[in-house]
Amino acid sequence: MSEYHNPVLLHDSVGGLAIQPSGVYVDCTFGGGGHSRHILGLLGPEGKLVVFDKDEDAKKNAPEDPRLHFVASDFRFIRNYLKFLKIPEVNGILADLGVSSHQFDTPERGFSIRFDSELDMRMDQNAKLTAADILNNYEAEELARVLYEYGELTNSRKVAAAIIAARPVMNTVRLKEVLAPFYRKQDEHKFLARVFQALRIEVNDEMGGLKDLLMASEDILAPGGRLSVISYHSLEDRLVKNFIRAGNFAGEVEKDFFGNPLVKMKAINRQVIIPTDEEIKMNNRARSAKLRVAEKI
Repeated sequence: MSEYHNPVLLHDSVGGLAIQPSGVYVDCTFGGGGHSRHILGLLGPEGKLVVFDKDEDAKKNAPEDPRLHFVASDFRFIRNYLKFLKIPEVNGILADLGVSSHQFDTPERGFSIRFDSELDMRMDQNAKLTAADILNNYEAEELARVLYEYGELTNSRKVAAAIIAARPVMNTVRLKEVLAPFYRKQDEHKFLARVFQALRIEVNDEMGGLKDLLMASEDILAPGGRLSVISYHSLEDRLVKNFIRAGNFAGEVEKDFFGNPLVKMKAINRQVIIPTDEEIKMNNRARSAKLRVAEKI
């Protein structure tokens, strides 16, 4: 279902899992099902695929396949759900982070700067917190923190003050009006994209969810199992890189008494994998994608 989401780095990310036909795999971000369908094509009749997606729209894309089990929940709860399904360990975990094309292209979801829409940005439409809630209810210090940490805005305090002075800010058009004094015309898309990214990450607690998934992967993966993660901005990629390298998010490797590194993962690709020019030409949203693959030692 390419209209929903054109899977990014499809062959590299699934290939990195080194699929065993009878293995058990998890696709943490089902979306349009592109990666999952490719995995199913490599699995034999004894193989299993558990897929997660907290966006209720995604379930409509799930194929009828006895090997597939759809979990309508956040992947941060992967440990609990696999335990419930009586799956003690898996052979591979794939996560294509970020927002699907469907979410970006559905105006009422509020993910895109292209549309006049309410500021929603919830991936889980049953969640309570929206982008409008953040813009209109956060204190200045907290709003500035979100814009600085997740949007990497160096002038986050001034931007936060302008938003607070302009309240209520309920839709994309109003937000863009408030932000207009902070960028030159040629920098408009880049600046607005950073603000929208910051709000989306906060609404969906994306950093917290990614940390929970990475920590759980150490226990869930069988020895030799693979972790394949596609990220779309430096904040995500840094977490994944540090975790694979050191088993923590600071990236500092701890050692035992004898000086041996205390790590459970090893990187499969020494250099980050990025899309080819051809893939970017076919799918512009792949342009910022970075893939890292690791194996449990």
